[in-house]
Amino acid sequence: MSETVTIETLDHAGTFSAYVARPAGDPCAAIVVIQEIFGVNAGIRRKCDKLAEDGYLAVAPDLFWRLEPGIELDPDVEPEFQRALELMGKFNQDAGIRDIEATIKWARNTTNGKKVGAVGYCLGGRLAYMTAARTDSDASVGYYAVGIDGLLGEKHAISNPLMLHVPTEDGFVDKETQKKMHEGLDDHPKVTLHDYEGMDHGFATEFGKRRNEACAEKADQRTSAFFSEHLG
Repeated sequence: MSETVTIETLDHAGTFSAYVARPAGDPCAAIVVIQEIFGVNAGIRRKCDKLAEDGYLAVAPDLFWRLEPGIELDPDVEPEFQRALELMGKFNQDAGIRDIEATIKWARNTTNGKKVGAVGYCLGGRLAYMTAARTDSDASVGYYAVGIDGLLGEKHAISNPLMLHVPTEDGFVDKETQKKMHEGLDDHPKVTLHDYEGMDHGFATEFGKRRNEACAEKADQRTSAFFSEHLG
């Protein structure tokens, strides 16, 4: 079952919408699904639906609501891809993390205090790392996170498990940045990095030409096992 809910900001100064997918029975835990730069589109909603099928309450907050509420873009349509890049440039990531924190609190209240994890893609992968460092998320996963080398100064604050899926041929994350990620995080007791040889950014998207079926399945199986271990 899916619905759209309204969540209040931490400072009570505004509200934003979120797509929610509920499991058939009582949820085992909750997972916040963090959007790409394309908004809460069909692919992100499908991520939520699949998590609900696995027994989780899944919620995807509209993080671009301050810029343009309810935006949905298709990465395979060039003008929409360019619009997404424009939105990312204007997006306040610190405010986005506070909205993710508000969503985590909403999910905890909705599930009567059960564990809450987070999974994000692209921009959401970066935000998943920031969520691990700045919130009380019980477990976080980032797919093809961008700009993590500039966030390594926050790694000391990561106290709950974090998994990062890293495509080695990511057009937005060069080899030097990948090297810095490994050098900075491989010895962190709470962080696990998985490399995907030959893969590009967006390989685990639900729809469109970016998806690689085999590697998407491999990454999603790792994510599923990770959440089963840490949110169970």
